[in-house]
Amino acid sequence: MRIEFKLNGKKYELEVASTMRLLDLLREELGLTGTKEGCGEGECGSCTVIMNGKAVNSCLVLAPQIIGQEILTIEALEKDEQLDKLQESFVRNSAVQCGYCTPGMLMSAKALLIENPKPSEDEIKRAIAGNLCRCTGYNKIVTAINEASND
Repeated sequence: MRIEFKLNGKKYELEVASTMRLLDLLREELGLTGTKEGCGEGECGSCTVIMNGKAVNSCLVLAPQIIGQEILTIEALEKDEQLDKLQESFVRNSAVQCGYCTPGMLMSAKALLIENPKPSEDEIKRAIAGNLCRCTGYNKIVTAINEASND
């Protein structure tokens, strides 16, 4: 089936299988491998992207569901070789350990900051509740998001 959508500011028109997941479209068809597959069931948040301003698990979205939608991936955060302030804050606060959850965590945080530029700590924790991290214990991640919201 033919789908049209906007991805990281660029319009796309592609032929895809009606059963293809957004995650597979991004990674396999478009070569955007920053979005990670963890569980494939919407439980871990590793595949989080932003669709129309909201964080979504790309493993649960079928490609036909993105027709006419605007998608942002982790690749959209860096512009002109300059990290987004959220990415810089993650680095500064050592909020990255193995890094596998980081793209999804960043995209959940970015969606929060788009909607609410000055969230409370509880709002930050709720926003990343769907993202699992096995390394950091979350404190540095919450600190990094909080710091980025105050820049």
